[in-house]
Amino acid sequence: MRILQVLLVFIILGLQLRLWSGAGSLAEISRLKDSIAKQESENAILQSRNNELLHEVEELKTGTDAIEEMAREELGLIKDGETFYMILDSEDSNRNQARVREQDGRAQDPNQTRDQQPQD
Repeated sequence: MRILQVLLVFIILGLQLRLWSGAGSLAEISRLKDSIAKQESENAILQSRNNELLHEVEELKTGTDAIEEMAREELGLIKDGETFYMILDSEDSNRNQARVREQDGRAQDPNQTRDQQPQD
């Protein structure tokens, strides 16, 4: 009877060891649940982005408003009769004023070739 008790204690200890460590342990299951939750969150963000892109593609296929908006934002489209206003920060203002002056100087002399233009 004593041998049976010792044997049962070892079996219980072995099962407890497997429960708390190793493959399939509670710690590993918890880690895997956290990993699944993180991946589901990332998938939801990516799915939202995909839906936005699909909506944008549909807009580009069906309407001219989306194409015009893109042309305005990315290519600087300005229609006839419209006036373009650019509001700059004070830091950017000085740099951009110098560029505008430089471009105005180049625009006034159309006979000047690319090779003859002053270097920056």
